[in-house]
Amino acid sequence: MSNEILLRHQLVWQKKPVLRLLYREWYQEIAGWLQPGQTLEVGGGTGNLKEFAPSVVCTDIVKLPWLDVVVDAQQLPFAKNSLANIVLFDALHHLENVRYFFDEAIRVLRPGGRVIIMDPYISFSSWPIYRFLHPELVDFGHDPLTLSPTQSGRKPFDANQAISTILFERSSRRFQEMYPSLKKLRHHRLAFFAYPLSGGFEHTSFVPMWMVRPVLAFERVLDIMSRYLAFRILVVLEKGSS
Repeated sequence: MSNEILLRHQLVWQKKPVLRLLYREWYQEIAGWLQPGQTLEVGGGTGNLKEFAPSVVCTDIVKLPWLDVVVDAQQLPFAKNSLANIVLFDALHHLENVRYFFDEAIRVLRPGGRVIIMDPYISFSSWPIYRFLHPELVDFGHDPLTLSPTQSGRKPFDANQAISTILFERSSRRFQEMYPSLKKLRHHRLAFFAYPLSGGFEHTSFVPMWMVRPVLAFERVLDIMSRYLAFRILVVLEKGSS
């Protein structure tokens, strides 16, 4: 089932130029935050980061031709202090216990290494779309900083789209207290209109190609309203020297 979803997403990616244009903007920003050295992508899905960071080790929980290796983000098979970056694009909210991932990230990242996260953001505007038009849950009652027992029968694409909003806003102080070695360098709410109008990977696009860049420019003007308009959040964390 998971393989089928990613294969379908790969076809949508090839046939939907509006989506590629939007994601190119995001991937370019992510690439700009990468430290020199080995980069690991967790939950690589359709493998698109390779276009912007060709040496990235692209992984996922399922095996697909364009991925380099199958990896569980909660048990990373890498040595201590061996990685310069870990990228999670639409992956963090799929993890059953995010604390296991952050514990692993601190272990495998070298000092100065970075975790770069792009994930859904739940705002006044995005909540009804994510809640009613997207198959994944939006559950603010879940505490991602509390470890939970492994659920029997849990599928790789099971998710809670509220995870990053909880971690980096509603429970940000607790997260910082739990992971003091991870310094936040970037906290950017983005994707107001063009992204939802694109239909994502699941729906028809309602925005023509010629309109995307003007809409993105208008979004930058409205950045002060990001808490109410955003559909996505970009967070960059850097591991300290001690």
